[in-house]
Amino acid sequence: MSSNIESRLFINGEFRASASGKTFDIFNPATEELVTKVAYADPSDVDAAVDAALAAFPAWSKSSGAVKSIALRKLAQLIRDNVDELASLEARSMGIPISQYPLYATGVADALDHFAALALFQQGISSLNSPGYVNMTLLQPFGVVGAILPWNVPLHMFAFKVGPALAAGNTVVVKTSEKAPLTNTFVAGLLEKAGIPKGVVNVIHGWGDTGALVSSHMKIRKLTFTGSGITGRKVASAAINSNLKNVTLELGGKSPAIVFQDANLEHAASILAFSMFRNSGQICAAQTHLYVHESVKDIFIELYEKAWTDLVKHGDPLDIRTTQGPMADQLQYQRVMEYIEVGKKEGKVVFGGERVGKKGYFIQPTLITDLEPSARVVREEIFGPVAILESFKTEEEVIRLANKTRFGLSSSVFTKDVNCAMRLAQAIDAGNLGINVGNTTAFDMPFGGAKESGIGNELGVDALKPYLQIKSVFIRQVPN
Repeated sequence: MSSNIESRLFINGEFRASASGKTFDIFNPATEELVTKVAYADPSDVDAAVDAALAAFPAWSKSSGAVKSIALRKLAQLIRDNVDELASLEARSMGIPISQYPLYATGVADALDHFAALALFQQGISSLNSPGYVNMTLLQPFGVVGAILPWNVPLHMFAFKVGPALAAGNTVVVKTSEKAPLTNTFVAGLLEKAGIPKGVVNVIHGWGDTGALVSSHMKIRKLTFTGSGITGRKVASAAINSNLKNVTLELGGKSPAIVFQDANLEHAASILAFSMFRNSGQICAAQTHLYVHESVKDIFIELYEKAWTDLVKHGDPLDIRTTQGPMADQLQYQRVMEYIEVGKKEGKVVFGGERVGKKGYFIQPTLITDLEPSARVVREEIFGPVAILESFKTEEEVIRLANKTRFGLSSSVFTKDVNCAMRLAQAIDAGNLGINVGNTTAFDMPFGGAKESGIGNELGVDALKPYLQIKSVFIRQVPN
């Protein structure tokens, strides 16, 4: 166990132990060894974090857009300056290889720069349409925002939620994931250097009960959550039943990728393997459900397996030669292996399907075919390096199949026919769709899900709007 890893709560600009002294353990998923013990927030700690955020709100909300923008840009640069330390923490706690981390950290910093720019351009509207009146809207922050983060990309989600919340003038209480709290805690230690006053961002740790306290807290006005659909429903229910919090939810996915017979098959196979390769398949928008035209199914499977073989080198995430890490922890490993065993009974495993090595939570890339639509591995999100594949005959058939899922987060279409691509872009019921690309995002484009994949959007040119309330002001012109 490392003694120099900061793992306490961060409340009102200071690191502190939990009031109860309670902790929970973080294990290295590659070695199964204890990394550190993390402070477990109790109800009084949650109250203290919320009260600190509430006390910091008046000054922060009244600060200029320039002040907020400069602070976010400084934080972005501090993240760039500390990539090595962040990479080491994520490798030890979550299993993300350090070979992949510079790309992750760059994306986090660039996102903060994007939100910093938006802080300078938040304006309401004015209207002279009502005779005798000058009317306008004011965009005002909610107050304290509760941000409940997932474990798969903890630093990304910190930026995607805390960044726009701060740019809009809110203060924040961050509840980290019990699987991956360390990078968020490290970034908390950078806030003062970035010029973010104490109390503006508070970081607390714990399991589901801590998240429930945040979701139901009466002094929190806005809630943003990324995670599973099951937990998302609980979060939304607590938010509504407490004080009708405004809620943004980004939930699960079972994202379809459709490969037509005219597609560049080698390109499609490479892109789709990489979609699942990143973070060992632990990405909500990964293309996990492949629909391939029956005339090219066999050759696509060969290319897809080769693409995986070329990408994957399992090993210690702290080794620069490692390209794919383990599952995040024992629970996630067991969950994915259980799904693979179900898949073996429900269909046919084309490749993979086994553990890698005897130590660590590594799983082979896996492809399952010959499945009925009612199969569990078809209907449910697996969240690991496991894809399923079905063939199709016609465009109409594949649209129907792709839309049968209850999820609607992301999707992809591979074809050289632009007319076909645009028809599917309109027909597929998902919040995001790529044409000849896998799951991707752009900071100036919104990201959010349809159906059971969430409520609301993150990112985009309107990324601050979910963190702002609109107030209409009516000014009557009174004659002298």
